[in-house]
Amino acid sequence: MAKVVVAMSGGVDSSLAAALMKEAGHEVIGIMLKLWAEEGCRSNRCCTPESVEDAELIADQLSIPFFVLDYKQNFKQQVVDPFAQGYAEALTPNPCILCNQKIRFGRLLEEAMKLGAEKLITGHYAIVREERGRFRLFRGVDAGKDQSYVLYRLNQNQLSHVAFPLGEMTKVQCREMASERGLSSADRPDSQDLCFVGDGDYRDFLRRQGGRSLPGNMVDPQGNIVGRHQGLDHYTVGQRRGLGLSLPEPYYVLALEGEPNRLIVGPQPYRGQKEIFVQGMHYIADPSPLSPIEVQVKIRYTSSSRPAILIPLQNQRAAVTFTQSVFYPAPGQSLVCYQGDEVLGGGFIEKQVWTHSQ
Repeated sequence: MAKVVVAMSGGVDSSLAAALMKEAGHEVIGIMLKLWAEEGCRSNRCCTPESVEDAELIADQLSIPFFVLDYKQNFKQQVVDPFAQGYAEALTPNPCILCNQKIRFGRLLEEAMKLGAEKLITGHYAIVREERGRFRLFRGVDAGKDQSYVLYRLNQNQLSHVAFPLGEMTKVQCREMASERGLSSADRPDSQDLCFVGDGDYRDFLRRQGGRSLPGNMVDPQGNIVGRHQGLDHYTVGQRRGLGLSLPEPYYVLALEGEPNRLIVGPQPYRGQKEIFVQGMHYIADPSPLSPIEVQVKIRYTSSSRPAILIPLQNQRAAVTFTQSVFYPAPGQSLVCYQGDEVLGGGFIEKQVWTHSQ
């Protein structure tokens, strides 16, 4: 049997993954990464003292070695700083994308390989399959917990050294199996918030980090001033609540203009788009497509898939044309392309120059 490293968090998913690897006869090593959290915050939510204790209990129960590695500075530089910079550029970044690419399946995978492990095991709800020497990524069977969206930037080397034993299960099944095995984490709730943010939300965090939060004009699609915004880092495309407007119909955030510090708002029909441009395109399989292909597309983690045509462009860009308008694609968010349940790849939604005739 193989030596494997399990990324442990103290939660039910990683605990069950470790138990399943142990039951399969593998030599299992548990590792947790200590990640950066802002000053004054008790700890990163992914690695609280309680989480460490829970993971240690599971490791003791399974009789496997367990280590905690300090990756605070790596996490700060490769995940938190780009997150803050993205908002400074009037973007809406998703830090989980970079964390998976650079930390969990970057630095942690390197640690696993140094220990002689054949695979890094995590509790993600996704599926990796090998076919003729190529590795393919698929959605997890539990549509409500599928995490393939946040894994789309993994490359062939990374996918060849990872496994997701929970990908074929539902969350309910996972908890039941953990309970049957007497794992102490069986009923532990899932974490939802940004792991490195202290009190308040990400807007408070950005201000505490010295982010720009200058008030400015709120304008409608025709360029008329309809109010004042509190600072662009308070808003994201598609937002409805918190605008402070009293108008006959609901208004939504349509675009953020870093210069001249304007927030464009309007009723829903104004921001339907049939074409989105994407940069930093990453394709899981090589070679990447050379001609347009039919795909299903998610423009954010919580969105449903929409049919579209993916048109590869030069310089790691792509155009994605939808059969029906999609509303509120947020620049900086990831657009991920699927064919059926398979992840083809994706990239970051580009800013569009707003014209008041839109």
